[in-house]
Amino acid sequence: MPKFRSFFLSFWLLFILSTLSAQSKKAQGILDNEVRRFEAMVRADTLGLRPLLADELIYIHSNALKESKLAHLNAISSRKLVYEKIEREAASVRIYGKTGLVNGTLKAKGILNGTAFEVRLLYIAVYRKKQSVWQLVHWQSTRML
Repeated sequence: MPKFRSFFLSFWLLFILSTLSAQSKKAQGILDNEVRRFEAMVRADTLGLRPLLADELIYIHSNALKESKLAHLNAISSRKLVYEKIEREAASVRIYGKTGLVNGTLKAKGILNGTAFEVRLLYIAVYRKKQSVWQLVHWQSTRML
């Protein structure tokens, strides 16, 4: 009986470690896509940004401005919204199947309608995996004092 118990515990430990490894790879994939998204926003690369955003995106800025995918892309391409810098400070990821939630903090610097801004934000981002790409479905941020 002790050999069976030892085998069972070893098998269980391997199962847990492999599950955690798969979770961490998915989490890293989400965080990597988030960095690519931030970089595309700073470069105003709407062609690169487009596939990272879900068609049904809801983007709520810290000033309560709510945008669709098209409105968000138009604000960036028209230079109405210019991101000069987006720097993620911290992020944690939770994954539920093909949905990932990111809670994080970041610093952003830019220009909105000709007025410079520099903010520190607390955010939640919801991602959905579609055809092997994690797309942003929902973004909501709050200004930190």
